[in-house]
Amino acid sequence: MKKGIHPESYRQVVFKDMSNENMFISRSTIQTKETIEIEGVAYPLVKLEISNTSHPFYTGKAKLVDTAGRVDKFMSRYGNRNRK
Repeated sequence: MKKGIHPESYRQVVFKDMSNENMFISRSTIQTKETIEIEGVAYPLVKLEISNTSHPFYTGKAKLVDTAGRVDKFMSRYGNRNRK
């Protein structure tokens, strides 16, 4: 491995899945402005839209997660093409 190219500022960060409120702590260099307190310790907070606890592949449940209206946009553009 090359020396001097990897960041030195790893710290513990809380990742929070916003779809099911699951949280886990991991080491990361990601910069964030939000913090959260867990057991009296303040950690930087990173909000996730989806994680392994809510992703259909890992849960075995087919669940549609559409936070930006992408499915509706797709259906409005291409959904009615086969109808005549």
